[in-house]
Amino acid sequence: MKQAVTPACHCGLPATYAACCGRYHDGEAAPTAEALMRSRYSAYVLGLEAYLLATWHASTRPATLDLAADAPARWLGLAIKRHEASGDTALVEFLARYKVGGRAHRLHETSRFVREAGCWFYVDGDLHQN
Repeated sequence: MKQAVTPACHCGLPATYAACCGRYHDGEAAPTAEALMRSRYSAYVLGLEAYLLATWHASTRPATLDLAADAPARWLGLAIKRHEASGDTALVEFLARYKVGGRAHRLHETSRFVREAGCWFYVDGDLHQN
């Protein structure tokens, strides 16, 4: 008899979505900038615009995202290359792979995060040329 396989979270960790990014989407504060980065990737996979905006620092947050207006992306995977934290600031370098209209793309960014009142927020990032 085959045993059911529990799918890994969208962010690539072996935990289930509920035990991983789902709990942050449900309101629990991400404990690290890397955890927030992973949860934001999962939010893009799931189209959770409200979560993306809520975890974007107020100083750089766009008024809207309107993901539905963009060409639909199929997210293929996330690789965290580096995570450096120093007090209430952090850097996360990542590589996200996705397809739009059958064409493969890579988003390689070093993102900046800040922690305020115990919560991490995405501030901005520098794109790497691939």
